[in-house]
Amino acid sequence: MRRFAAVLAGLLVPAFLLAGAVVNSAMAQEKMAKAAVKPKVLLENDKVRVYEIAWKPGAENTTIASSAYRIVRALKGGTIRRNFADGKKETVVWKTGQVRMNEPSQAYTATNIGKTEIHLYVVQLK
Repeated sequence: MRRFAAVLAGLLVPAFLLAGAVVNSAMAQEKMAKAAVKPKVLLENDKVRVYEIAWKPGAENTTIASSAYRIVRALKGGTIRRNFADGKKETVVWKTGQVRMNEPSQAYTATNIGKTEIHLYVVQLK
């Protein structure tokens, strides 16, 4: 009987530890996904707004606004999903060092769906 209890305890303890690790990891990912991303404004006047923005994996930019012309350089690349107000989704892949001119678009939120942090430098024309 003691041997049975020892074997059972030997199997249950690692199972509970593993279950705890899985739950903790899922909770951490959920917390990261809810983290809002805010741009760091470097310069703003009546003609231009210059800012940097970084998303950790799972982070979301909750600012929903239509955008103006902007030049964007990826300081650190990754994959972003844009979720538009009308329900449309678009996946955008940035390579480190890549520069793009983005035209005005309808309102959207952006979520880092990749496994690495994304860091963008943006010059937005007003």
